[in-house]
Amino acid sequence: MHYIRYDGRGSAWNRILFPCFAMVLFFLQPTAADAQVDPGIRGGAPGAGQPFAALTADELAFFNDPGAKEFKEIEQVENGLGPRFNLDSCAGCHIFPEVGGSSPPTNNPQVMRAPTMAPGNTVPPFLKIDGPIREVRFIRTTNVPSDRNRGLDVGLAFRSNAPLDGQVHNIFTIVGRPDNPADCKIKQPDFSDTTNMIFRIPTPLFGLGLIEGITDKTIKNNLASDPTGRKRLLGIRGSVNTTGNDGTVTRFGWKAQNKSLLMFSGEAYNVEIGVTNELFQTERSEDPKCATNPLPENQTGFGPDGGPANIVAFMAFMRFMDQPTPACGVTGQPPCSASVVNGRGLFESIGCSGCHTPALPTGLSSTEALNQKQANLFSDLALHHMGFGLADFIIQGNAGFDEFRTAPLWGVGQRAFFLHDGRTNDLLKAIYAHASPGSEASRVIELFHRLTVSQKQDILNFLRSL
Repeated sequence: MHYIRYDGRGSAWNRILFPCFAMVLFFLQPTAADAQVDPGIRGGAPGAGQPFAALTADELAFFNDPGAKEFKEIEQVENGLGPRFNLDSCAGCHIFPEVGGSSPPTNNPQVMRAPTMAPGNTVPPFLKIDGPIREVRFIRTTNVPSDRNRGLDVGLAFRSNAPLDGQVHNIFTIVGRPDNPADCKIKQPDFSDTTNMIFRIPTPLFGLGLIEGITDKTIKNNLASDPTGRKRLLGIRGSVNTTGNDGTVTRFGWKAQNKSLLMFSGEAYNVEIGVTNELFQTERSEDPKCATNPLPENQTGFGPDGGPANIVAFMAFMRFMDQPTPACGVTGQPPCSASVVNGRGLFESIGCSGCHTPALPTGLSSTEALNQKQANLFSDLALHHMGFGLADFIIQGNAGFDEFRTAPLWGVGQRAFFLHDGRTNDLLKAIYAHASPGSEASRVIELFHRLTVSQKQDILNFLRSL
């Protein structure tokens, strides 16, 4: 099927892809007859969350304090929490399998902590005790009437003539808390129209210093490299997201929308927790009855007792955290099983590595632990069209409504939820979700589908070993 890029009006997309809605639901799906299964989250100690062994004494000290200390801190209104927020600490969202990770498999902190964190709020039904931590974005600025058929409704919201929104709408407010300003009465957003909402889950933060250190040239050359022509035959293209001013490659976030760890930290501190800072000095809600703190609420301290801003502490915590350690096949770990070895080969042969590049080198760095090292990330850090089945209809930088950064697979063996919205905790279902009209991965998933049961199981075993 010919793919048509969205033109801002939706006409071409409507004509070509919307007649294919029924295909999306049944394009390539695991069936009850499939005997292979996701082995699930592997046991044992967390394979991630530790600082690099090669850090200097000063770097290690900064990683621990203020880095990890501030990352774990629970914010109060006097510190800058709110007035609107999704959770009250960085570590609350990035908690599994260790601090710096993603959503825990159970005891979702947005549900568990709500009675004390946001006592005047209602936990919306899309948050489950055994579901992923989520942030919410609205597709359009107004709710869109529909027939409530979830399989079609998100597309109907996209087709609406209402202006595009795309912004994060925080789930909770500070209303009802003991430290809430007396006259603050802001309300939660209207979350009744699920057809106008898309979700994002926290991305794991392990190894991000290495990702930051990969040069633009390396990313672009890797994306362009196709010595055997296999990527072209499989329909894998890709592009990089870039900054609007200097054109350098951005690489953090679900759509590779952020350039640096400092920008990533500053935006998350403001958007997710509500704390204004030296990069983002505007309150999420400027109601003067609720936003009563001097701005920015957190900044670099001056004088003898001053210290770095929290966003600098967060940046260092992420930059100095090592990449995840696989369960086998590396120094200090046992040899991999025959199934895992075979799965690694099949992962390569059917074309998964066309996007999930196993490793990329970093460039020169003043931090020796990051200087010309190998990042075993299993990602090309590029954007790829994932088709209507995964489209979130949000545009960020050069990333269109169905484009996402290739998710790094390091640490996936201990990840609880998959895809940008956490729609599944089953790795097999996540693999099949890559195939839908317009997706660059569809031909690879078709090859996966043709494998024998044992071969598919080998790939699943390999992925869960990472």
